[in-house]
Amino acid sequence: MKSLRFISAEAFVSNAEFARKSLRGVAHNLFPLLFKASYLLEQGEVIHDLVENWPLVDFNMGKLLGTTVDCQEDLSHRTCSVCLESCLTGLRDYVLNHPSPYVKRLKVVDLTGIKDVEVQFCECKKTMGRWARTQLLSKLCLELLVYLQQTQCNPGTFEISIDVLIDLFVTERNYELVAQALLKKCYCPLKICCVAFRSDNLALQKFFYIIKLTDPSLLRKLEIVHNVRLEMEHLEILFNSMHFPLLMSLTLPARTFNVRRFTATDERMLTNIGEKMGEMTQLTELSISFSILTGRIQKLLSPLKTPLKMLDVSNCSLNHADMAYLANSFHANHLEALDLSGHNIPDLYPSVFFKLLSHSSSVLRSLTLEDCNIQDTHVNMLILALSPCQKLQEFKFLGNPLSSQALKHLFTFLCELPMLKNVEFPVPRDCYPIGITYPIDDASLCRFDHQKYESVAEELNLILLQANREDVKASTPLFGSYDAAVQETNNELGAYLIKSFKETLEKFTTSLNKMS
Repeated sequence: MKSLRFISAEAFVSNAEFARKSLRGVAHNLFPLLFKASYLLEQGEVIHDLVENWPLVDFNMGKLLGTTVDCQEDLSHRTCSVCLESCLTGLRDYVLNHPSPYVKRLKVVDLTGIKDVEVQFCECKKTMGRWARTQLLSKLCLELLVYLQQTQCNPGTFEISIDVLIDLFVTERNYELVAQALLKKCYCPLKICCVAFRSDNLALQKFFYIIKLTDPSLLRKLEIVHNVRLEMEHLEILFNSMHFPLLMSLTLPARTFNVRRFTATDERMLTNIGEKMGEMTQLTELSISFSILTGRIQKLLSPLKTPLKMLDVSNCSLNHADMAYLANSFHANHLEALDLSGHNIPDLYPSVFFKLLSHSSSVLRSLTLEDCNIQDTHVNMLILALSPCQKLQEFKFLGNPLSSQALKHLFTFLCELPMLKNVEFPVPRDCYPIGITYPIDDASLCRFDHQKYESVAEELNLILLQANREDVKASTPLFGSYDAAVQETNNELGAYLIKSFKETLEKFTTSLNKMS
């Protein structure tokens, strides 16, 4: 729904040449309206000039592109390359080209409201993801510094100070550029302020260096994900040497913890890490997947003073005591998102799983139970456990050995969950060859009867349709849910994995040669 004001704004910016010439006569309070209209129509030149002449104190992308009175369409998920590049270059030129730096009012630019999604609706079909935004902003800041050093500028230009809030994404490929931009930010009119930080494919030494440059005291979200070889001793050093008072969300890489080789020193180290996390009073989201934490969940989580709203302990080899602690802890009543994938829930701890879901049912919005050995005989139990979860919006249970008939039974129940919007279900067991073993390895994952699967998927969607639940999206992403960050850097990730494999082979060959 668009107001007459917004329709008029679209008409104004649709003629780029006229709009650019007329901007100086536009009332300041109309700039946000014109910005959103220009973004919707992908008028890059107009966006550039609007930002270059921005008359207001703040520039918040999330608010500007989100639902407004004049245009209810939310554009914050449009990471259009043309629009975002025009916006950032306009910001650089705001510093350089304004005739009188003394009348500039802009103090804060917030880029954190941009959302990276799988399907883009912009006409150019070219996106600028988080990594590319990190790269471009760093490049522009350094270019700005060089220009100011080489050119005689108005002295007032050096007094301009604009905080640019951004979610940084650093890998080996853009590390040097970002590190330089952060190192020199005190000299640059555009001050990069890192609110969230993600690191993939980065040597540990470089990670420690750049995380210090970001100013950890301002970080709200820290994601250390793929190919950053952070182990427990490194995590302790990180927490002992830096403070994260505002941290709300923490994601640690696979194999950060491995209790199977724990010594007394390791136990003390784990206790210290738990205590340091307890000092992070804002922490409400924690992801520690693919670590081995058998029997140690309580030691790690009990020092936390704030209840967790999101917990991912997938493939952490939890035992009955761990699950019992989670079910009885004060976290259980606040969990809005829970991932227990990779645990044999029906056989190992069905009763405490019931208890955990019962405690979290009033707030639980997302539940992931992938590769949990949920079979046909467990479906009624699962339905009973899910019944109180009336606020559930997302349910993912890929990789479980369920038949077509069991899936139909489960879908009939899922139609009754009023807020459900997204379901990720497994390929039915009867679509695979007889004798297939679970969990299914990657080589066998795609070797199923695709025609039969499509037929079953149609029946499941028909169940939703007949229950008037067209609002529920049901799918089978074989290799996991969409990850914008991985999608954007998959070439680098692939190259890193090949390099690591090659190095491992070389070490193995060297060892064999020494033995012979």
